[in-house]
Amino acid sequence: MFLDEVEISIRAGKGGAGSVSFHREKYVTKGGPDGGHGGHGGNVLIRATANRNTLHHFKGVKLFTAENGEGGAGQLRAGKGGADLTLEVPVGTLVLDNGKLVADLVSDGQTFLAAHGGLGGKGNSNFTSSTRQLPRFAELGEPGEEKRLKLELKLLADIGIIGLPSVGKSTLISVISKARPKIAAYHFTTLQPNLGVVEHFDENFVVSDMPGLIRGASRGKGLGHQFLRHAERVRLFWHLLDGTSPTPLTDYKTIREELRKFNPELAEKPEILIVSKADICENNALQKLKTKIEKKTGKPVFIIAAPTHRGTKELLDLTTQELQKTKSETKVADPEIPTFRPHLEAKSKSFSVTKKNKRLFLVEGPRLNQIVVMSDVANPEALARVQDVLSKFGVNRELVRAGAEAGVTIEIAGKRFEWWG
Repeated sequence: MFLDEVEISIRAGKGGAGSVSFHREKYVTKGGPDGGHGGHGGNVLIRATANRNTLHHFKGVKLFTAENGEGGAGQLRAGKGGADLTLEVPVGTLVLDNGKLVADLVSDGQTFLAAHGGLGGKGNSNFTSSTRQLPRFAELGEPGEEKRLKLELKLLADIGIIGLPSVGKSTLISVISKARPKIAAYHFTTLQPNLGVVEHFDENFVVSDMPGLIRGASRGKGLGHQFLRHAERVRLFWHLLDGTSPTPLTDYKTIREELRKFNPELAEKPEILIVSKADICENNALQKLKTKIEKKTGKPVFIIAAPTHRGTKELLDLTTQELQKTKSETKVADPEIPTFRPHLEAKSKSFSVTKKNKRLFLVEGPRLNQIVVMSDVANPEALARVQDVLSKFGVNRELVRAGAEAGVTIEIAGKRFEWWG
């Protein structure tokens, strides 16, 4: 089954907790702290691969989770990091986060770091100082990022074959490539895009046989949206017109109008006009039709009979020339995707203080949130460390300005505790 749009939930691994441990050895009565750090949580990666052409393997799976990091241990032993989780998607997949494009995977092997694993907590060996020689606390592991993403597949093809249903698109692609689409004499035989690789002399290019359009396709009628999304990627259209149609020019205008309504840029793409089914039409009638269409559109027209290969070589010759012209114009640049980790950002110590009421103050800031999330505020020594951080960051000064007094409750990252002032 072909599936080109899906929503998934991902969760990176949680970091392992740091260890609270003290050196114990025969004849050593007062060993110092030797708790090791926890391992980092695994990341969630999304990687494009040429081995897939649909998003169907994501259907029915609610959550994709990377491995958690392991906790630290005594003797300064660090916990093992969690394994990354790599999700494979077809080349041409867009990754959207809350409707915003965060990655456009257009080449085989291109990888996007979708969710960062949590940092491992530091062991108590990290918190020794002149005033704290035997710390009896360690950091908790940081939770991994959780996200709800939308994946959209837009097939990458050089040529998109467009036209009304049953004009011979599937037959043409089966003749010029090794693709074997379903072919029958009724509308909407093609229910999904079919890709075929065409080798013509020293050149090769990808042709996509797409679902037929009808009037109203730009509004989602028929298979319109299913097709038009993929059409945005192609470099050149082969626009097929049925040689047996009583209204070929009307058919042409119908398709052109639907392209323009869906996305005006589609109507600007170069196209080659092709009259199909020459094997079942009278030659004189075909020549008159060719002249009529060329006069009305101002574009050259090819006459082909795919089953007998009539006109296909000439069509491929011209297509190769046209693709050379568009090659430099269709390069897709990777978007600039910022990697945000609070502990690495220069401005991560910024914060805000909000007075909720006389006894409750909300403090928010990237680095502060991270420290508190990784602190067991029920542990008096861990809480004392948080209070020190508040003083060093200048939070205490801002709390006083907001009217706070020692003993009030402050909330950071969903945790509430008493402010010592």
